[in-house]
Amino acid sequence: MLTVRVQPVRVFALAVAVLLACPRICAPARADDDARWAATAKTYNTYCAQCHGLNRNGKGINAKSMAVQPRDHSDPKGMGPIPDAEIVKAITDGGLSVNKSVLMPAWGKVLSPQQIQDLAAYIRHVCNCGSAANH
Repeated sequence: MLTVRVQPVRVFALAVAVLLACPRICAPARADDDARWAATAKTYNTYCAQCHGLNRNGKGINAKSMAVQPRDHSDPKGMGPIPDAEIVKAITDGGLSVNKSVLMPAWGKVLSPQQIQDLAAYIRHVCNCGSAANH
């Protein structure tokens, strides 16, 4: 039988080293994510909030006068099952392209492909519903 001896001092030293390194390793990713979400929130506020609302709940200033109410992007149950590709297509080609409201404009000639991808990821971030790429 093989017996492995763990030296507590080495394990402790390794744990301390990892904890001390984490702020240098982990913080930039969080800062990058925060900057990415902030930039995309600005894009959302410019192009989407009039209908989908500043709270991302489908209650934008234009929603009152719309026959078809905008989708609530903050609703994980409503947003979760929608495939990522469908969200991208709706933003790019408009609501009619995914059999939704004709009132949802196509932003594909206004926004870059990267901005559209970022908006789709941001919507997943807002609803806290993760990716539905496999749905």
